[in-house]
Amino acid sequence: MKKRSLLAVTVLLCASLFQAFAEPSPELVSAAKKEGKVVVYSITSRIAPAAKAFEAKYGIKVEAYDLKDGELIEKVTREVGANIAGADFVICQDSGRVYGQLIAPGYLVNYVPDSMKKVIPEEYQNPLVFQFINKVFIFNSEKTQKPVISNVWELTEPKWKGLMQFKDPKLEGVNANFLTMITSPEWSDRLAKAYEDLYGKKLVLTTPNAGYEWIKRWFKNGLILGNSDTSISENIGIKGQKAQTLGLFVYSKTRYEAAKNLALLPMTEVKPFSGFMYPAFLQMTKNAKNKNAAKLFIEYLLSSEGFAPWSKNVGSYSSNPNVKIDPTDHPVSFWAPRLVFEDPQFLFENRADVEEFVNTLEK
Repeated sequence: MKKRSLLAVTVLLCASLFQAFAEPSPELVSAAKKEGKVVVYSITSRIAPAAKAFEAKYGIKVEAYDLKDGELIEKVTREVGANIAGADFVICQDSGRVYGQLIAPGYLVNYVPDSMKKVIPEEYQNPLVFQFINKVFIFNSEKTQKPVISNVWELTEPKWKGLMQFKDPKLEGVNANFLTMITSPEWSDRLAKAYEDLYGKKLVLTTPNAGYEWIKRWFKNGLILGNSDTSISENIGIKGQKAQTLGLFVYSKTRYEAAKNLALLPMTEVKPFSGFMYPAFLQMTKNAKNKNAAKLFIEYLLSSEGFAPWSKNVGSYSSNPNVKIDPTDHPVSFWAPRLVFEDPQFLFENRADVEEFVNTLEK
């Protein structure tokens, strides 16, 4: 019995590995080569080296355009809505807007390669997640290596006034999404409990729930809104500062610590969250002209080879769990219970209210 069980496990493991690293079907490769071209709109500039490697491997020309998330959404809406030839597939983020403005109207079409259907976790297949990116509370570590907070409510206290930075949510949808998500029933309940755990008393609300309350107190405590995560990382990490500073920004920026002589350390055990994580999706367009080349490129991007431009640094995680991460990083399974994840439908239905609320705080 034990031998049969071990054999069964071995067969399953081998099948999984085969599916993870199987080459695309010869029929798909042949059909894609006949099309000879594929057009992609992407919110990540790393599509350029990936496109170059794909062209070298298959001899299929790639037209890759690097766009901001809002630009991509508007361009796809306009082109597909008018049946104008544009992108064959997209790498897009800002899940609430993508869900409401591109997926629900049918402008984007979900496609999961057969080789990935038993590899990528089912919850990441529709819409198909390409990668996850995280933003984490990171502090200046020149004077101390010890985390400077353990609970997010500490950031509403006077000692942190004017010492925190966060990218302006009006400039990047994912930051507005984070603020929206913490007003959800799940996260507002967690925030209420975290307040009680820290102070030993119940939170007295002046807003609809604990999520709104934390946002209000955080913003009113001198939160500095920056123009980019890069500049924020430099402002926080620069050495020689008199006061202790911290920010909530892209975890991947810690890779510049040595090159820019910065002092940066992330905090991973803050209650009830240490930051947030958001997805970038792979979606075909409804009127894709080069469907087979798009399918082939999507399958390539989900492989270890195709994801190489992203996996070389911390803070970027393929939806394919077989793609190795940077050895100094943690897998998505580590981050999942520690970070706020996006719910596209909740975001689509509630973000406008949160944005309006935040606007009142900045006046």
